[in-house]
Amino acid sequence: MNLKETLYRLRVRTGTLGLLLTPVFSKPTFDYLLAGIGLTLLGLFLRAWACGHLKKEAELTTSGPYKYSRNPLYLANLIIGTGVVIGSQSWFVAIYFIVYSLVFYPIIIYKEKEKMIRLFPEQYRKYQKNTPLFAPRIKLSLSGEQKPFSLELYKKNKELRALIGGILFWSVMAAKMLFF
Repeated sequence: MNLKETLYRLRVRTGTLGLLLTPVFSKPTFDYLLAGIGLTLLGLFLRAWACGHLKKEAELTTSGPYKYSRNPLYLANLIIGTGVVIGSQSWFVAIYFIVYSLVFYPIIIYKEKEKMIRLFPEQYRKYQKNTPLFAPRIKLSLSGEQKPFSLELYKKNKELRALIGGILFWSVMAAKMLFF
């Protein structure tokens, strides 16, 4: 197994370790905690919107936020991570997040692209030409599919876990601020 494969396999464990270490190294204050929660809510909203359109490996999703970015879930994770960094007020957390993002996201996005090319070769090549990899295009797009958000897809993609995780994480951070 090569280094890319090993890192790809360790991405979730490494991210979870970072989240578990964050309260230990954090020094949250009320204002920064609120800012972190606000960014987290924005990221969770984007994740929810994306998951309400995503039919994993069944079809190439080009509706909802996928009209503007090929990787809205990863963009949402970066927004959430930025919220965690701000809310924690910790250099350790900031450095961990930056290193994690620079090491893991290029690999994750590359592997995702390769999988989409394998599953949907012609569709994905056209989509790739018209939709930015990561940062959404500034102007509104009227092209792409116009499908409604699906609560069933949101549930099927188990996105409720991210919301529950966010609530638990920020509850721990608030407890640290109040009692420690």
